[in-house]
Amino acid sequence: MRRRDFLRAGAVAGVAAASAKTLSAGAPAVIVQGVRPAVVSSANGNEFKNGGEETCVQRAFRLMTSGADVLDALIAGVNIVELDPLDDSVGYGGLPNADGVVQLDSSCMHGPKRRAGAVAALEGVRTPSLVAKAVMEMTDHHLIVGRGAQEFARNMGFRVEDDLNTEHSRKLWLEWKRRTDPSHYLDPAKRAEVWRREGLKMVREGLIREEHFYGTINCDGVNARGEVCGVTTTSGLSWKIPGRVGDSPILGAGLYVDGAVGAAGSTGRGEANLYNLCSFLIVEEMRRGKSPKDAGMEALRRIKANTVEKRLLNKDGNPNFGINFYVLSARGEHAGVTMYEGARYAVCTESGPQTLNCEPLLPRPKE
Repeated sequence: MRRRDFLRAGAVAGVAAASAKTLSAGAPAVIVQGVRPAVVSSANGNEFKNGGEETCVQRAFRLMTSGADVLDALIAGVNIVELDPLDDSVGYGGLPNADGVVQLDSSCMHGPKRRAGAVAALEGVRTPSLVAKAVMEMTDHHLIVGRGAQEFARNMGFRVEDDLNTEHSRKLWLEWKRRTDPSHYLDPAKRAEVWRREGLKMVREGLIREEHFYGTINCDGVNARGEVCGVTTTSGLSWKIPGRVGDSPILGAGLYVDGAVGAAGSTGRGEANLYNLCSFLIVEEMRRGKSPKDAGMEALRRIKANTVEKRLLNKDGNPNFGINFYVLSARGEHAGVTMYEGARYAVCTESGPQTLNCEPLLPRPKE
């Protein structure tokens, strides 16, 4: 062997020995497995603190990286938003249905355990995410709805209140009722259009934040061992028909988790997501090798292609609604994607919490 080859072989052996020594000394799992722990959520997950010091993504990441079960950590994070009356899209103080009643939906999925639970049209419980978790842990079911969900929550020891409206949410509902007195609109089609139009007008006037008109927080996380979980919770579409259930509590729509691949969740027009089961689609696209961003874009293109009703199209022939997806791979890669530019999403890694721009499929249409 030539001297140069001998030295090169010795150097390689030295590096291998050093690496083996580092691994045996307990190198971080994030290096061994190539997983970067991360928590992603809709933008409100890095905004509301309910009077505390942490946002949703901060608390979830801190608990998760301190050894807590990933789903427990995520639910502890979204509880901040559910309990904060300043966020009128989730939980306590969420904007009510057309009858002035706050009805809440939530789902959760545990990747390692291959288990899930959900509730829909739940009244009187501020933290529907915890009730969804109880469905997962205490029953053989995935979804409990309406009065049955409320009775289940009561039996599990949850406090059931008569009314989850705050002064603010009730004031906004009364303003909407003042504008849209249903007795003046006897044609059901016209009535539905007036409900929607007046709600969006309240958004333009600054009474309601655009993202809160549709509501929701989705939060997904992966720890250093590559364990993936997710949760979605919402008060649903503002002024919805009583009993309406959107995508949030439906597995494969408002949330989907595969422990070997990753997670995806949504905010925005739930009906569009339900028709296309986009969270499931996104995870399957990642399974086939697409990045979180490209997988999310595929879902947006699917929604655009399947939106054909004239009432749902703008003057450019594109969807006249917004929808966002938050995507996390089992390796900690993440992305936020949106139908129209302007939406944001939250993420927390070892670098701390951030609010980032979502990747848009389309430019925001001109007024």
